[in-house]
Amino acid sequence: MHAPLNASGPLHGLRVIELAGIGPAPLCGMLLADLGADVIVIERPSAAAEPERIGTGAALNRGKRSVCLDLKTMAGREAARAMILSADALIEGFRPGVMERLGLGPQSFTEPHPRLVYGRITGWGQTGPWAHRAGHDINYLALSGALSIASRPGQAPSAPASMLGDMGGGAMFLALGLLSALLEAQRSGQGQVIDAAIVDGLGTLSSLVLAMGSEGHWQDRAQDNFFLHNSPFYDCFECADGKFLSLGAIEAPFYAQLLQGLGFDDVDPGLQMQSSEWPALRERVSERIKTRSRDQWMNDLAGLECCVAPVLSMDEAARHPQQQARASHVMVEGHWQASPAPRFSRSTLRTPQAGPKPGEHTEQVLAELGLSLPQAEGLT
Repeated sequence: MHAPLNASGPLHGLRVIELAGIGPAPLCGMLLADLGADVIVIERPSAAAEPERIGTGAALNRGKRSVCLDLKTMAGREAARAMILSADALIEGFRPGVMERLGLGPQSFTEPHPRLVYGRITGWGQTGPWAHRAGHDINYLALSGALSIASRPGQAPSAPASMLGDMGGGAMFLALGLLSALLEAQRSGQGQVIDAAIVDGLGTLSSLVLAMGSEGHWQDRAQDNFFLHNSPFYDCFECADGKFLSLGAIEAPFYAQLLQGLGFDDVDPGLQMQSSEWPALRERVSERIKTRSRDQWMNDLAGLECCVAPVLSMDEAARHPQQQARASHVMVEGHWQASPAPRFSRSTLRTPQAGPKPGEHTEQVLAELGLSLPQAEGLT
């Protein structure tokens, strides 16, 4: 039995229809639901029989209502259309043209629902020579240039799974676009289409690096760039227990305290940015950090401002005192879920819970639209 889907969040009263998909679209819907929106996800009738649905499921569907419709049938499409007409916004993550072929493209709502904000999320965008090409997070990172700055010397580029591209460049920018368009629609009375391409979002996320390059502070030569795993003060180093410690002492005062904490009294902190000094000192730092465990280092460096943090597993992160103090994670049915973010001074956000079963709210939602079960026969 799920808790009532109510909240006094800042998006309370907003209705969003989400077409079930994977990755960024479900996360965007989850973010809006966390903030109080009534998010109704339309799933395939076969969803209930799918034991493992990658990128969806309980966590990403939390706070939403679930309806199963067969969009291959006229009755299913008409029910979906009625739901969209009742909503403020729509989220879909199909390849370009799929919604149009279903008769549910944005043009079909221009006259009957001019205020509708129509959110579309794809990897490459709705237009361009790659618009219809298949792809995943790693491909979008590669084309955007972001993957090229996530490499170690002599090793293939690597990046955290799905977080940077799908979720950062995709879901977050789709959410921003939807809320911006909804705000504008209050003034103009007109909705619009949001074309959220993950590669576009990644380009925007790269703005700091681009700015640093224009100012001469970003070096293409990895040997001279402390971000690219060559320096002794900005990287992750293995400890005696096989765990890792992250160092981020970029600024001079932090670097000086790091040297103090490591016991390197013979190193001149004034030479920090001379990259010719890095290889030898990096080797010393690596050897020194391997002499103690990760937690020993955290204890020994606790009194210093040297920008150090332990590299934690996902489970360790949820249990860390900082995360616990902020209730940043909640245990739901034996699994961690991240709490809604950001925090608000007045609005109360939804407490994380298990997502609905596929089709759990079909009868309820169709009844709200005046569609009886006989009319919707064969949809669930």
